[in-house]
Amino acid sequence: MTERILVVDDHPLTRDALAGLLAQQGFEVVGQAASGEEAIELARELQPQLVLLDLTMPGLGGLAALPLVRAAAPGAEVVVLTAAEDDGSLLQAIRSGAAGYLLKSEPPGRIVEFLRGVARGEAALSGAVARRLLEQVREEPRGNAVPEAMAQALSARELEVLLLLDSHLSTEEIAQRLFISEHTVRSHVKNLLAKLGVSSRREALEKLRS
Repeated sequence: MTERILVVDDHPLTRDALAGLLAQQGFEVVGQAASGEEAIELARELQPQLVLLDLTMPGLGGLAALPLVRAAAPGAEVVVLTAAEDDGSLLQAIRSGAAGYLLKSEPPGRIVEFLRGVARGEAALSGAVARRLLEQVREEPRGNAVPEAMAQALSARELEVLLLLDSHLSTEEIAQRLFISEHTVRSHVKNLLAKLGVSSRREALEKLRS
């Protein structure tokens, strides 16, 4: 299945290079945007399945635009592609619902692999930022820290789903909170149960709290 993607970057050369790479790799590049404002407008008009979003842009930056893009295209997964490695941007992007946070230093082939993974419902994190995110998640004030083995076994999105389950949210509520489908939530739950070696949500939450 060809994934429909919107590319957002204020640098024309970077934007064109990304669009060309993705088109060569079988993605359908439905549009290109040079600003956060344009990204929101095109997301609403084109309803892409994926949005590749730069953070640093004049006017409405990527972090501010991210939740608005997701609201404009509820079926889209947004992947940040940026040169910024600071923890503040990373955490804000993930909390705003980004399905991935990739660095522009990644080889082009890896960016393509990450995007294909996101299209399958996986999270995408450059190795340089994945560890920092997991450390931050473990340090979130929530009574008990996420166990080390669990934080390493699960993807960022699976951890997010598990923590929302621990907050007593239903599948429907989690889908609404993360701007994803209920089917995708159930897929994440199925995957995290398998990774944790348990057969029910209750057992997964018991592991989380242990």
